[in-house]
Amino acid sequence: MFFDDLGLIPFRDALAAQTDSVSRIAASEQQETVYLLEHPSVFTLGRAGQAENVLTKRDWEGRSLELVRTSRGGDVTYHGPGQLVGYPHLDLRQRGRDVGRYLRDLEETLIRTGAHFGVTAFRRKGLTGVWTHKGKLASIGVGVRRWITMHGFALNVNNDLRYFELIRPCGIPDCPVTSFKDLLGVSLELGEVKEVYEREFRSVFVVRDP
Repeated sequence: MFFDDLGLIPFRDALAAQTDSVSRIAASEQQETVYLLEHPSVFTLGRAGQAENVLTKRDWEGRSLELVRTSRGGDVTYHGPGQLVGYPHLDLRQRGRDVGRYLRDLEETLIRTGAHFGVTAFRRKGLTGVWTHKGKLASIGVGVRRWITMHGFALNVNNDLRYFELIRPCGIPDCPVTSFKDLLGVSLELGEVKEVYEREFRSVFVVRDP
């Protein structure tokens, strides 16, 4: 398995990289890959997402924000600098072809990452993602093509939470959103969070490199 840090990259550029990666993994031309990255500010809408859950496409300073409809599950969410986004491309043909199990395991990687930094996070029955006592910490929306996973998660680390006030996050009315910075009162180095996340991902998905 290969972990690739793409840094800060526009959403559409990352989507193109995902599409190529999925095709190559499906053809057994590339090993399973996890992209870790940040996006410039953007709203994305899932397959069944409702456009009315985007309350405005302009921020508090009047700047226009892009809205991109995607093939992932879920409704609307926000991506921006200071947020850790992960796009795991795993071959479920070798992992039991169980999408539900994959989602629960993905949640577990985020819960364990939070625990490392002293944040107690948990699941909520009937809802995909990771939560804390102050609100939603991480969103998850995935797609599967030819049993290869794509899209993934967004973990709020140091990002500006005001953007979530411009949408109904995940289509949920009155959905509070939080971050590591909000919970801990300090900013974390995103590089350190990436290192911890990679370790927890490898543990949960039992990754054993040759």
